[in-house]
Amino acid sequence: MYDIIIIGMGISGITAAIYGKRKNLKVLLLDKSMPGGMLNNLEKVSNYPGFTNIKGSELALHLFNQVKALDIPYKLEEVVKIEKKANFLVKTKTNQYETKNIILATGKKPKLLGINSERDYFGRGLSTCAVCDGNFYKDLDVAVIGNNKLAIEESLYLSNIVKKLYFITNIDLDLTKLKNIKNIQIIKDEIKEINGENDKISAITLKSNKVLNVKGLFVYNGYIPNTDLLNEFKVNKEAGYILVNENYETNIPHLYAIGDVIKKGIYQLITAAFDGLKVVDKINKETK
Repeated sequence: MYDIIIIGMGISGITAAIYGKRKNLKVLLLDKSMPGGMLNNLEKVSNYPGFTNIKGSELALHLFNQVKALDIPYKLEEVVKIEKKANFLVKTKTNQYETKNIILATGKKPKLLGINSERDYFGRGLSTCAVCDGNFYKDLDVAVIGNNKLAIEESLYLSNIVKKLYFITNIDLDLTKLKNIKNIQIIKDEIKEINGENDKISAITLKSNKVLNVKGLFVYNGYIPNTDLLNEFKVNKEAGYILVNENYETNIPHLYAIGDVIKKGIYQLITAAFDGLKVVDKINKETK
């Protein structure tokens, strides 16, 4: 029996685990993939105290090393279901764990375009992370479609790797940074269809019916919170984000949520870390 199970090993979840360990609570961290969450998708971090400039993946590694140094229990297992009985039962693909409290720190995931079959090309030419996958497209032609600053920054990164980059958007963005880069072409349009050959992207068709022969498509269409695990619970939400009070409590007793999965004013690494600290302080007071 655990005092707390934390689902998600991003900065908020790991911070919660660190403070739980310091308060002698029995904690378990669970995540289905790489510790650090979306930090692994960031080329650099320059606004987190203590680091003038650090790769997101390196900061994620620092966090993971701290988990191991403090001997905090963790499992890289995908949680598939949460059940509520006398306590919570957290089921993964291989095990199940019982806990008094759950902290959901699952963050958010990239939102795709809603085009038919686009998920079939995920990892086969379609990506949402230039830092992760950019090197696969060295000296090839790619397209970036986006409606935010991240799309611009990722395009700048890719422009140093690829042969030609088509930047596609249908909204007004400040594209000053892209306009003077020789291998970037800006197109005001939308994507109608993804074309494939041998199960990989070979081209994209725009709504104007123009066809771009590209090997890769990078999508930056915003994010949606990862709340699928709570589908069986009547958790209060707004625009998909979990609603919590000042102590990060949901409307379900002993079920907490922190980080990018909740509705809040500021989404930054430093606020995510604070979430992890404060929620454990609340649980510790109740436990004692």
